[in-house]
Amino acid sequence: MTSEVMPMSEIQARFESEWVLLEDPETGESLEVKRGKVLWHSKDRDEVYRKARDLRPRHSAIVYTGSMSEETVVVL
Repeated sequence: MTSEVMPMSEIQARFESEWVLLEDPETGESLEVKRGKVLWHSKDRDEVYRKARDLRPRHSAIVYTGSMSEETVVVL
């Protein structure tokens, strides 16, 4: 998609409420993603996971740029 490293604020603004696959993400002390290169994005989470499997980036992260409901459970 892009070879430019983008800060999370720009990624969130450009891809509002989408799942985003990032290559070579830069993280902070508590492992929050600060910036990265966007490889793929979609409103469909499964599509982003399939693309990650196809592209097989060496270092990657998948982030959701929207807000999650209180009933959402996150499993790591």
